Amino acid sequence: MPLTTPRQLEQQIARIMGFYHPRCIDAQSGFYHHFLDDGTRYNEGYRHLISSAQFVINYARFARHTGNDEYRHWARHGLKALEEGHRQSRTGAYAWTLDHGRPGDTRQRAEGIAFVMMAYAEAFMAGIPEADAGMQQTHECLERHFFEPAHGLYLAETDERWHPPGVRRQSANLLICRALLAAHATTQAESSAYRQRAAELATTVWHKLASMGDGWLWETFDADWRALYDRGLPFDEPGDGGWGFRIGHQLGWVETLVRLSGTDARSPWMLETAQRLFTETMNAAWDRKHDGLIATVDFNRHPLDRDKVHWVQAEALVAAARLAEVTGEARYWRWFDRLANYCARYFIDQRYGGWYRVLTADNRPYSREKSPGGKTDYESLTACYALLPILNQANAMNRVA
Repeated sequence: MPLTTPRQLEQQIARIMGFYHPRCIDAQSGFYHHFLDDGTRYNEGYRHLISSAQFVINYARFARHTGNDEYRHWARHGLKALEEGHRQSRTGAYAWTLDHGRPGDTRQRAEGIAFVMMAYAEAFMAGIPEADAGMQQTHECLERHFFEPAHGLYLAETDERWHPPGVRRQSANLLICRALLAAHATTQAESSAYRQRAAELATTVWHKLASMGDGWLWETFDADWRALYDRGLPFDEPGDGGWGFRIGHQLGWVETLVRLSGTDARSPWMLETAQRLFTETMNAAWDRKHDGLIATVDFNRHPLDRDKVHWVQAEALVAAARLAEVTGEARYWRWFDRLANYCARYFIDQRYGGWYRVLTADNRPYSREKSPGGKTDYESLTACYALLPILNQANAMNRVA
């Protein structure tokens, strides 16, 4: 089943949710986070902040999509686990991991808090009014502890006392930009302070950092936001490819810049950058032998990590469709169809549902672990929801899928 028609997208949303629901629900606290290909749970006492927040988002969106109050109930259930489990009342920090309720990794990551902010925003839009206070609280946390006014950028992490490390990472800024856009959506206004801040952040990122990556965004910087090209820097985000340009982050910015450009006619550079970056990224990262997008390339845009990661393909799907919608250019639809058919053939588990997390260069799953901590198929579902209105309009205009 490819993802090239609204009906196929509806079916895919139902299939993904059907893989997790109700087996992911821990009636005592939040959700279980670890699943094998067939849905068998493992490591049941372990919680990851990203998964905890993403499950809330998944349930809140499905509640809006279906109109079923049951899913709103479980979104509220997940918020309670975030507030009573991950959030540390003494410091206002969020535990990155929990092991049977005990905090593990105590570093504070802007990525995790950005997802919590998105969870509150989606819950509010799903009809949970008390989530508005949590959204504002997490936004204030990001501004107080992660924003660096001298640079106009956000830290990726701090220690448990909110002290920053020496290394800066740009990827958190993408997620915070998206969290701000999610908060903007709750206002139902054409413009808001959230949306303005997102546009300012995107402008700073691209005008300040892209020149150090020859038009792309490098991952690591020193305390003054000067690029660090040292291969010896530690990377602790499995599946993201380690050192080099991360393809998923380039494509994530393509999608976000297109969204921002649609509400800011004064910034034509956003759409121009998105078009250039999409073309360059697809040309550099598409595997011409086995299909699919690889994880990373080096500074010369030569392949490094040839693994295929699920969320990278999902980012590309939405980026291609948004560009096709905005520009009307057929080349983006051709890329979209190619990606959609690739995902259907290799990433979507046609037997049990859900997407495989990481594939080898020749598109074989590494293990039976479909969803360890940090993966909830949030990206796959996000892609489906984003694509639905685009494809509905495109099909109405007789686009041939």
